[in-house]
Amino acid sequence: MSQDNRTEDQIDIEETGAGEQPESSGAEPGTCGQAEAASRTGEADAREPDSDGTGESGQETEGEEEENRNKSGSRRDPRDVQIEELQDKLKRQMAEFDNFRKRTDKEKSAMYEIGARDMIEKILPVLDNFERGLAAVPEDLKDSSFAEGVAMIYKQFVKTLEDAGVEAIEAVGQPFDPNLHNAVMHIDDDAYGENEISQELQKGYRYRGTVVRHSMVQVAN
Repeated sequence: MSQDNRTEDQIDIEETGAGEQPESSGAEPGTCGQAEAASRTGEADAREPDSDGTGESGQETEGEEEENRNKSGSRRDPRDVQIEELQDKLKRQMAEFDNFRKRTDKEKSAMYEIGARDMIEKILPVLDNFERGLAAVPEDLKDSSFAEGVAMIYKQFVKTLEDAGVEAIEAVGQPFDPNLHNAVMHIDDDAYGENEISQELQKGYRYRGTVVRHSMVQVAN
């Protein structure tokens, strides 16, 4: 009986051990399954921010896009740059042309005055001869038609020169001015003051305020 009882006890222990082994062996797979599930959940959580664009890699992408947008916004259109360059070039050319026009007008005016002065200097001897011819007319012939015709031509000649800007320099009774007069004779005459012009030997003329020919005069000391 005892042997049978031990045998039964042993059998019970063996059965009990055999029944518990599956539980212990079943716990290990469960633990491994939980670890694997947790690992998969962590990987999914790590992947979800990337898909939403809130992960680290997503932030870098947005930053690059914003930087690219800023760069593209600050970059000027080449056509606008070319238009500004052409406008600046046009303004410079217009300024240069205006300076050229002013310089040309000034040179033309100076050349015109030089040419006019040269022509006036050549005409003045003719005017002097008119004056000498009229002064040489005898008193009994001054009322003749010939003398009156010559006098009219002389007056017309003088009027034309005055309209062109030529004017005679005053001399007799004026104080001597070396800028206007050329003293060729000096006399002692109490009727005149010191350095006063007593006689005009040849008329002087100015053209637009510039002396063309100095007056040839006699000055009293």
